[in-house]
Amino acid sequence: MVVASLSLSGAGLIGIALHESWRDTAYLPTPNDVPTIGFGSTENVKLGDKITVERGLMRLKEDASDAENAVINCAPVPMYQHEFDAWVSFTFNVGGSAFCRSTAAKLLNEGKYLEACAQMDRWVYQGSTVLPGLVKRRAEERKLCEGKK
Repeated sequence: MVVASLSLSGAGLIGIALHESWRDTAYLPTPNDVPTIGFGSTENVKLGDKITVERGLMRLKEDASDAENAVINCAPVPMYQHEFDAWVSFTFNVGGSAFCRSTAAKLLNEGKYLEACAQMDRWVYQGSTVLPGLVKRRAEERKLCEGKK
């Protein structure tokens, strides 16, 4: 499918929500991280902020839309739905700018889909520390990217 015609599937959105989990009060997911609220929203969040479930869901959809746009704009190549969902989940987590500058996006644009999927394994660090939660998330995203899930 042409990437411009794709949008994040319902299953893809639920996958992001499950990876991010829910918090109604802003917190730091890991040491040295940025304040996060709802289902992984970080924009204009300060520690101590509160959010309702309804607003959290709205922000999830807005944040997912930003990730969709980054994938569409930075890797405008044909993708299957499962690939697109995997890349949107990945981009939701690492940020659009990071995805656009990544070797993964470069490989996608060269048509090297499986090599691009393998790049996900590299994105498991905060500084020099491997985060087990990211290792698990990347493994799941890679399986989805490769069509194994």
